[in-house]
Amino acid sequence: MPKTETFILNMGPQHPSTHGVLQVQLELDGENIVHAKPIMGYLHRGIEKLLESRTYVQGVPYTDRLDYVSSMNNNFGFCRVVEELAGIEVPRRAEYIRVIMAEFNRIASHLIFIGTLAIDLGASTGMLYTFRDREDILDLFNLVCGARMTFHYIRIGGVAADVQPEFVAQAYAFLDKVPHFMEEYNQILSGNEIFTRRLKGVSQLSVEESLAYNMTGPNIRAAGLPYDLRKVDGYSVYPEFSFAVPVGKKGDNWDRYQVRFREIFESAKIIRQALDGLPEGEFMAKIPKVLRPPKGEVYSRTESTRGELGFYIVSDGSTKPYRVHIRRPSFVNMQGLDAMCRGMLIGDSVAAFSSIDPLMGEVDC
Repeated sequence: MPKTETFILNMGPQHPSTHGVLQVQLELDGENIVHAKPIMGYLHRGIEKLLESRTYVQGVPYTDRLDYVSSMNNNFGFCRVVEELAGIEVPRRAEYIRVIMAEFNRIASHLIFIGTLAIDLGASTGMLYTFRDREDILDLFNLVCGARMTFHYIRIGGVAADVQPEFVAQAYAFLDKVPHFMEEYNQILSGNEIFTRRLKGVSQLSVEESLAYNMTGPNIRAAGLPYDLRKVDGYSVYPEFSFAVPVGKKGDNWDRYQVRFREIFESAKIIRQALDGLPEGEFMAKIPKVLRPPKGEVYSRTESTRGELGFYIVSDGSTKPYRVHIRRPSFVNMQGLDAMCRGMLIGDSVAAFSSIDPLMGEVDC
């Protein structure tokens, strides 16, 4: 066999499938990928250092800007670590509301995943449908906090405002619609031969490989490991709800798509249970006007839409954290891109990247 020479092709950062802020260096042998090296940092904003120069309360809005399509989940994770550090007990009603918002945001994020995966593979109609349905969730968020993207709704000690009867009625109405629009996606995408051929059997990762790359969230569940922090750690009031953890079999692009698809139904199930059992009481704990957690360090993690979102905070007893480090699931999951692309064709790299579902604001932090 004649020895061929490999060459480098840059995908991004201007390429639309890399969302404008990721460069992937593809080492190619003809059209076959030998290596895929992600080069990040185009969206770096220094949020960890910004959090260290703000008070704990002032830091909450900055977490909205990490995974900015799952801002509620970021608020949830940051507030939990500060509450653990400061010994703050959150009212039961507030915990229920937090879970409702986090699961609504999980559905909204997964809808974006389905839509962007579709348009990355050339099926632009899929994105129009998913964004149509995501609008209903943004309307719900607008009702409770007056914002549609960066919410600053979940606060240290609880939530910014109580939910009103109008919100509850609209939430139930949306949950009733979920099976109908999900069936539409099935007809448009899941049953489309071109769509399935681009995903099935492509970019497989085993459980062992996924663990070696520290992948979490839907990406590791797609490989067959039912690892979900809502079940494993049982934080907040999640143990009170009945829901399944969808898993895949092969760890390919199709399984990563299907896991998120099925998670939408499970999130809807959690929200309905939380709305049915929403307790009376306060929505915010009584916290000091000037918050000074005692000296110490805490690492707290939650199941964000993309996997394990962890916040590590060191307190020196002042009003500002001494050190903040964020474990961003999008950043960690990107480690698997090279293994997913090896031996694939150039076009498969787009599907692989999209199936990881990284959010670049969270990757660069």
